[in-house]
Amino acid sequence: MTGSTPKDELDRPHDLVGVGIGPFNLSLAALAHGIPGGLAATFYEQRPAFHWHPGLLIEGATLQVPFLADLVTLADPASPWTFLNYLKSRERLFPFYFAEKFHIQRAEYDAYCRWVSERLPGLHFGHQVDSVRWNPERRLFEVDFTQIDPEGEAEALGRAYARNVVLGVGTEPYVPEPLRPLAEAPGVPVIHSADYLTHRASLLAADHVTVIGSGQSGAEVFLDLLRARPAGAERIHWLARTEAFAPMEYSKLGLEHFTPDYTRYFHSLPEPVRGELVPRQWQLHKGIDADTIAAIHDELYRRTLHGGWPDAVLTPGVRVRTAGRVATTQVELHLEHLQQGTRSRLTTDAVVLATGYRERPVDRMLAGLDPYLRHDASGRARIDERYRLVLDPSVTGSVYVQNAEKHTHGVGAPDLGLAAWRSAAILNAVTGKEPYPLPRRTAFTSFGLEAREAPSIPAQDRKLTPLTQNV
Repeated sequence: MTGSTPKDELDRPHDLVGVGIGPFNLSLAALAHGIPGGLAATFYEQRPAFHWHPGLLIEGATLQVPFLADLVTLADPASPWTFLNYLKSRERLFPFYFAEKFHIQRAEYDAYCRWVSERLPGLHFGHQVDSVRWNPERRLFEVDFTQIDPEGEAEALGRAYARNVVLGVGTEPYVPEPLRPLAEAPGVPVIHSADYLTHRASLLAADHVTVIGSGQSGAEVFLDLLRARPAGAERIHWLARTEAFAPMEYSKLGLEHFTPDYTRYFHSLPEPVRGELVPRQWQLHKGIDADTIAAIHDELYRRTLHGGWPDAVLTPGVRVRTAGRVATTQVELHLEHLQQGTRSRLTTDAVVLATGYRERPVDRMLAGLDPYLRHDASGRARIDERYRLVLDPSVTGSVYVQNAEKHTHGVGAPDLGLAAWRSAAILNAVTGKEPYPLPRRTAFTSFGLEAREAPSIPAQDRKLTPLTQNV
């Protein structure tokens, strides 16, 4: 839905105001719509319509989670907003059934989310939230926004009142410091993979292209460029800091790190332990899908059938120290191999940065809440088990976060597979009831030892266990 917000709706306090309409807040809105008795909820998004990573909807690229990880199914499979119901509404249910696709294409997921966003009430696109404050007299949050016209210009100002707020502002492309000046300079062929499809034609026309980043986006961009460039004249470099172009952990027990059980376990760990753990788990969420790796190898191998090797260089374990322009059309990368300690230079005509995303900063938006916010030892917002920012007790409302809690809830924070569960947990907390009963156990793995008092053993009965014995 789009358009202005009626004044009576603004004056009437909402149970819930959502900031941002990406997949996670769209999931929350869809489940809120199904609460018996209704919930006064409204959501604001500065973009004119829903779009999910449009620059990376590469033909054939699939989600890395099954289709059951849609907006609602894992919390409410009977919801009218399921992916299967979307297929039914488009008369595509039987073709999907015979296609036997457990992992759908990204473009199809985007189309499904847009289908929901165009039909679900309470969504307001073209509304940029400027600030969130606590009003102690009214015991409500004040959410100030600017309504934006189709040309992106400010059209009107507004304010909504809310008992609870949910932040779902998403992430933004991350550009490493050595490459930031080039990426920000007009006319320099250094782009983030988030804009890949916008620049695909010019990248294919470039004489030499360098892709930087060892995750799924880097692999998909490399594969797409490789398939589109002529054999023997590929002229592509693929560089990465990681020690290998490694597959994502996708074993069945490994995937249990993306269950509510693991989320609860991770949240219970001491803060220093959590801080050390997340970087070590990069292969759980930053590796490459095994099918994509296989497709890359198959394409490279196919190009050796008539002798010779493709003109494609794949080098892991490399960091970009500095970068600069050569003349007006080329980029020079100064590289260092992390294991060898050697350095070299690479001149290229275009660079695609598949360097991931970072949480979008909300300090400015939440400046009015700063006196009430509680922070951890690293200066980050403290977030409780129910996804609420820890605020001063004088604030009776709650501010929830979506995909901004990796430091407190672990690697599952950005995972689509936990979207419906987290949304249901938030709605259960907001309502103080249980409109969405959630399972008490979701994994076969027990991630920690239960805190049980050990039985007392008399000293004369104690025995030492040899170190070599399996216990």
